[in-house]
Amino acid sequence: MDTTEILIKIRKIVRSVDIESKKIQKEYGVSIPQVLCLNFLNDSPSYQATQGEIRKFLNLNSSTVSGIINRLEKKGYLARLPKTGDKRVVNIALTSAGEKLLGSIPALLHEQLSQRLAKLQDDELTKVEESLETLIRLLEIEEVEASPMITIDGGLEDSMEEELPQ
Repeated sequence: MDTTEILIKIRKIVRSVDIESKKIQKEYGVSIPQVLCLNFLNDSPSYQATQGEIRKFLNLNSSTVSGIINRLEKKGYLARLPKTGDKRVVNIALTSAGEKLLGSIPALLHEQLSQRLAKLQDDELTKVEESLETLIRLLEIEEVEASPMITIDGGLEDSMEEELPQ
C-alpha cells in the first residue's frame, strides 16, 4: 500500500481547516478562537461567563484569552460586566452585535463534523477513533494538548493574536 494517499488525506483535512480559518477571518473579521468564544457565551446562562470559564472551554492560556476578549470587546461583540454583589469578579457578556455576527457565520467544520460523527454506528466511530489514535502514536504527539474544536490556529495564531492588532 502506498502511504502517499494517507498523507494526501491528512493534508486535505489540514488544508480545509486552514482555508476555513482564513475565510472566516477575511469575511467576518474574527478568528476561529474568537468565534468559539462568542459561541461559548451564546450558549452560556444569561449569555455570560467568567474569563476562567472561557479559558477552560477554549483550552488556551490566560493571556491568549485576554487578548481574544480585548479584541472582541473593542469590536463591540462582548462587554465586561462587574458581577452583582462582588465587584472583584467580572463577567464577560455577549452583546447584540456579537449575537448578530454569530447569526451570520456559517457552521464551522468542527460543528459539521461533530454532527456527522454522532450519526455513525458505534463500530464505525470506533474505527475512526482507533485510526486517529494510531496516527497520534506514529507522530509521537500523545502529550500535545488540544481542545475538542478543530482550528488551525489553536496554538500558533492564538499566540500571535496577542501581538497582532485586529
